[in-house]
Amino acid sequence: MGSYIPNTEAEQLQMLKEAGFESFEDMLSVIPSEVRLGRELNIPEGKSELEVSREMKKIAAKNKVYDTVFRGAGAYKHYVPAVVTTIVNKEEFVTAYTPYQAEISQGILQSIFEYQTMICELTGMDVANASVYDGATAAAEACAMCQERKRHTVYVSETVNPQTISVIKTYCFGKDVDVKIVPASEGTTDTAKLAEMLDAESACFVVQHPNYFGLMEDIETIEKTVHEAGAKLIMSVNPVTLGTLKTPAEYGADVAVGDGQPFGLGLSYGGPYLGYMATTSKMMRKIPGRIVGETVDTQGERGFVLTLQAREQHIRREKASSNICSNQALCALTASVYLAAVGPDGLKEVADQCVAKAHYLADKLAEAGLSLKYEKPFFNEFVTNCSNADAIIDACAKEGILAGLKLSDTEILWCATELNTACEIEKVAAIVKEVC
Repeated sequence: MGSYIPNTEAEQLQMLKEAGFESFEDMLSVIPSEVRLGRELNIPEGKSELEVSREMKKIAAKNKVYDTVFRGAGAYKHYVPAVVTTIVNKEEFVTAYTPYQAEISQGILQSIFEYQTMICELTGMDVANASVYDGATAAAEACAMCQERKRHTVYVSETVNPQTISVIKTYCFGKDVDVKIVPASEGTTDTAKLAEMLDAESACFVVQHPNYFGLMEDIETIEKTVHEAGAKLIMSVNPVTLGTLKTPAEYGADVAVGDGQPFGLGLSYGGPYLGYMATTSKMMRKIPGRIVGETVDTQGERGFVLTLQAREQHIRREKASSNICSNQALCALTASVYLAAVGPDGLKEVADQCVAKAHYLADKLAEAGLSLKYEKPFFNEFVTNCSNADAIIDACAKEGILAGLKLSDTEILWCATELNTACEIEKVAAIVKEVC
């Protein structure tokens, strides 16, 4: 970040006089005395740059950083090419916020436009937006955009990430919308139960593919069931899988959502991340956030403009259908640079390595004494049975390894990405074997 030079006291007084005031007190005189604090704020004195740096390092030292990670569950450790961080850390990107003045924000608008284009290419959808906070928020916003006057009940598979389900429930609670959970059967959505539960008031069904347990859902059956009931299908997808699996559009989904974190964004203790949303032309006017379009200026030169921005800041709050107010353009730019850096072949390679290494991990853990809970196809995550999850996780932690996520005392959700080496996989398997 560049240096920011504050105004001198003389410059401040000059600005006050230009505004018609003699002093700061004069400027604040319109505020009634009874609502003014009348004393200094009860906050510590400011610190120097060196003092702040020392304090932040002291706080950061409390974090436990693992070199080897076998945990996913919605946030994944992938390799980030050096060019990604080099580009997105440039001052003109880091300091830019939101393109309110389109005529002087062409660079940011173009970056958003390129991001939207890439998301459309990945998902197969017609239009994508920007500015969604994370994958869970994207799913909740998608539920809102699918609701109609006579169709307002939201259905969510039990196999969706619990955090996503929680956010959907929070959104729907505020709008007095019912959320019904469709149960799972052997780790995937119970399609028979789904068909039984859907009715004339069904707005949409949210399914995650691969799901929270890493398993591949029967999307063909789900799509047919949902659309026959007159509801919309929302697919929540790990975008890395789109390097090798069918797109949401090919499956017939109405809305594609997910978290763009795997595209160049580090784990970063939970954020900031990036929610992506894409939909069909038919639903374009219901999508929240920002949509940047390409146009030409008065000289016929290529330019960019905020085409749609249906946000509560721009319309009466009670008529707003979205809570998206901030801007995730820097995270979106990061995803764009990552995708440009790895390219289609690189993304497919990442996806293929995730699959291969996860299956190698599953095989080695089976040799060590852990069995798969579900004997179904999976991508790069899977659940194993065990006798004592805490003992395994603690033993791995002592060796600098973050093991899978504990789902219960006897279940662990494991994950592998392209960063996990054969040596690391064999080491964690050896630790598990010793514990078992």
